[in-house]
Amino acid sequence: MKIAQWMKQSGVAFGTSGARGLVTAMTDAVCFAYTVGYLKHLATLGEFAPGTHVAVAGDLRPSTPRILRACVAAIESMRGVPVFCGFVPTPALCLHAFARGIPSLMVTGSHIPADRNGIKFNRARGEFLKTDEAAMREQDVALPDGWFGADGALTKQVELPAITDVVPDYVARYRDFFGPDALSGLTLGIYQHSAVGRDVLMLVVEALGAKAVPLGRSDTFMPVDTEAVRPEDAKLARDWAAGGTLDAILTTDGDSDRPLLADRHGNWLRGDVLGILAARFLNAVAVTTPVSSNTALEQAGFARDIRRTRIGSPFVVAAMTEAADAGLVPSVGYEANGGFLLASDVRHEDRTLAALPTRDSVLPMLCALVAARRAGTDLAGLVATLPPRFTLSDRLVEMPTEQSRAKIAALADNPAAGAAALGLVAACGDLSDVDTTDGLRMTFSNGEIVHLRPSGNAPELRVYVEADSPERAAGLLKTGIEAVSPWRETAS
Repeated sequence: MKIAQWMKQSGVAFGTSGARGLVTAMTDAVCFAYTVGYLKHLATLGEFAPGTHVAVAGDLRPSTPRILRACVAAIESMRGVPVFCGFVPTPALCLHAFARGIPSLMVTGSHIPADRNGIKFNRARGEFLKTDEAAMREQDVALPDGWFGADGALTKQVELPAITDVVPDYVARYRDFFGPDALSGLTLGIYQHSAVGRDVLMLVVEALGAKAVPLGRSDTFMPVDTEAVRPEDAKLARDWAAGGTLDAILTTDGDSDRPLLADRHGNWLRGDVLGILAARFLNAVAVTTPVSSNTALEQAGFARDIRRTRIGSPFVVAAMTEAADAGLVPSVGYEANGGFLLASDVRHEDRTLAALPTRDSVLPMLCALVAARRAGTDLAGLVATLPPRFTLSDRLVEMPTEQSRAKIAALADNPAAGAAALGLVAACGDLSDVDTTDGLRMTFSNGEIVHLRPSGNAPELRVYVEADSPERAAGLLKTGIEAVSPWRETAS
């Protein structure tokens, strides 16, 4: 049966970054089949054959160890050699695998709730692109006789291999580039929650000379979203900052490939602002980012080449790689959720940081902290050097993806009338531009932006806004969420 049919039957399909679905739908049989299909596709590209090492790792969700065993079983069934890197950040896994030119996969659902999980597949030296996903769907996979029960549970005894420690190389990457004294004198809070990289992040900032203070560690998985910050996370940061001892607070999402950084006042920085600060610090010539990211990038004026893509790291990777291949280096990419990617090596003060074409949470936070120190200011002062454009986003949860798509398609048929009916014209003025690169992005005569898009990872409708002040952005987001809220009722 083709992987496309497996996806249809299980409901576990490709999202913006890998296959995602309900844990109950991600049976051992489904995860096994997807991994076999993945390896069969890589075999057609010359990146997998019997004897090839395949690196695997996972996040801290309760379902992750079970899914990892199913993936290892699939690798062994294809006569590959599984390399278990443990429960570590996705970029740490990728750094290890890309350097060795071997395939890798990460079992993670990123920021989504614990009742869901996923598998993020990688090529031997870069991310799995949309063209790879399409080819993988066409692979035929049959389950081995006697390996699975009627419920799809793995009955064959499979153990995870001994852990190959990839953390030291990951920490050394940043210490060697920034230097062991880059953050000396700073006291940094590390909001640990259930992020898989919570202890690794402590090691990184300490390796650069900072004092690390662990905060908010949780034994229960918490769906911390670096793009749509939960009110409770906003309050936690303010409460921790109120003590006056922290210079900043750092955290990541579940698989630790997306960052969230707060200033000493406990204000979380938007990921697309963090991306601009990092790109500027690294003297990027080409910058690729999704259409939803803050337009202060264009106004900042430091990048010679700017490319806007659909949302999702595969699209960013493809476009930033094209820029690098055209000689526009350093070529970097980032997303509104904060993940930062390097398509080319970067040299800074006689030190070189090797390319890592996958989302990295650590690099942009370090860039911002080091840039602020060198400018003699703090994070808030550093952000104030950017053009005043402010983005916010939120989500309408339990909104089926197909219903979101249908509503947005209807709105796109006559966006001016639709925007007026939603009350957006009254709030922002006439509609001046429409961008359908990914969802529906509406720019109004006052320069404000409202962007509607179905989530690629969960049954949610994402609402993004941009305005000239934080207060106006907050008000516009409230207007946008209220405008589309009735869609959920009519969809149910």
